[in-house]
Amino acid sequence: MPAKSRTYRPAKVRAALVAQSEALRAAVHRLTAADLDRPTRLGEWRVRELLAHLAVQIEWVPAHLDDPLEGRPPLDLARWAVRVGTVAPLLDEQARARAADEFAGDPASVAAAFDRAVEALLGALERPEAADPARRFEIRLGSMALADFLVTRLVETVVHADDLAAALGAAPFPHDRQAVAAVTRLLADAFAERTPGGAVELRVPPYAVVQAVEGPRHTRGTPPNVVETDPLTWIRLATGRTVWADAVEAAALSASGERSDLRAYLPLLG
Repeated sequence: MPAKSRTYRPAKVRAALVAQSEALRAAVHRLTAADLDRPTRLGEWRVRELLAHLAVQIEWVPAHLDDPLEGRPPLDLARWAVRVGTVAPLLDEQARARAADEFAGDPASVAAAFDRAVEALLGALERPEAADPARRFEIRLGSMALADFLVTRLVETVVHADDLAAALGAAPFPHDRQAVAAVTRLLADAFAERTPGGAVELRVPPYAVVQAVEGPRHTRGTPPNVVETDPLTWIRLATGRTVWADAVEAAALSASGERSDLRAYLPLLG
């Protein structure tokens, strides 16, 4: 079963978000004009739209930290992961609009626009509210603890940094280790939330182990159905960047047991 009460240490989350955002900023400063118009694996988005989307997500906290609460229903991290795909059309609209404005120019102007988003985030994270465990933050999908919402920003920055590396044909992005750990755990918990049960043990060492999928529950000894993979492969599977068959063919995961084929349950979010 997932760790229903899993918590994330706010100070570590903030530090990871700073490190991941700064790594992205450094990558954006190295882009050329040709890079900005490269296609991505995200439909019709070019790198410009991808960066515009990232800027929106990075500066969401500073842009809305002082918004009044409206009493929206509580939302935890696992349910955020399962439901975030429902706002994809709105996110696409925001990215296209931003790409046609601040991110439409040359590499220097694009880098400057990205800098503004990162600087706004860094400023917000220094405010006392960012460390307040009782602070709530509302989004379209519901009301979250601000500390939890910052974990969702790790999902955005880790997943889309990987998208950027893929678009550029570059080596794997140098992610912050704590950022990858948090995203791996969140997506594993979301998988267990979406496909409850105890028939399959999903292992993503060194960060996560959950039991999921309906069927006979494992209680002791070696589980009869085990899936094991590395963190980035799991993140790519959970977000639709890699399909199950390709991961198996590349030997990027191992799956044993008659219930261990998880392709019917993936991706979790796109």
